[in-house]
Amino acid sequence: MLPRYTHRRLLKGKDRPLPSRWIWNRLLCDDFAKNGFRVVGVDLFNGDPAPVDAMEASTCAWLSKHGTDVTRPRIDNVIATLKHQGIKEFAATGYIASVCIQSARYVFDLAFDGIIKVAAVSHPSLLKIPEDLHKFKQTKVPLLINSCEIDQVFPIDSQAQADVILGGGLTKTDLYRREYFDGCTHGFAVRGDMSNPKVKAGKEGAFKAIVWFFLQYFPQT
Repeated sequence: MLPRYTHRRLLKGKDRPLPSRWIWNRLLCDDFAKNGFRVVGVDLFNGDPAPVDAMEASTCAWLSKHGTDVTRPRIDNVIATLKHQGIKEFAATGYIASVCIQSARYVFDLAFDGIIKVAAVSHPSLLKIPEDLHKFKQTKVPLLINSCEIDQVFPIDSQAQADVILGGGLTKTDLYRREYFDGCTHGFAVRGDMSNPKVKAGKEGAFKAIVWFFLQYFPQT
């Protein structure tokens, strides 16, 4: 039986509104909820859908009106409201489907600010390597990174640096875990060709890894 969630503990997701045919953000929230978590997906872009070609780096200009000066206050407002409702602790997960969308970046920032208790990111981008890794180590927040073989923004070299800095050269420690999915590319945890066995295994494996990680470090009672 899956554990029931308490109103004092909350899993936060970063919800990126995309065109209606790209509904994976809501589906992910549903899937986490089915595993016993209370989930809130934050609309970072205030109902302004990403363009159809949002998966391309060239569309980063679209984010010029959605900088951190605009999007971070939305997150902070949601957190303040939830605290007012009695939520005491938060975990956060962030997915990067485009090289310029920054939801996993905010997972790191929330850990830096002492707001979340547990963190999980998949194919992260917009991180300063190795600076952010060193800074994250100081937080003592348990961190899961879902990584892959082909990722231009979190490549093998960055993955190795994460292992050294956060795991002492290991991929699994008490506070750090990095999963690696062969044959997958940036964005694999939320999109891909499900007829490809490796892509399908990567997407499903990344989700299972996050659920397992949160159940270990953020159990719902």
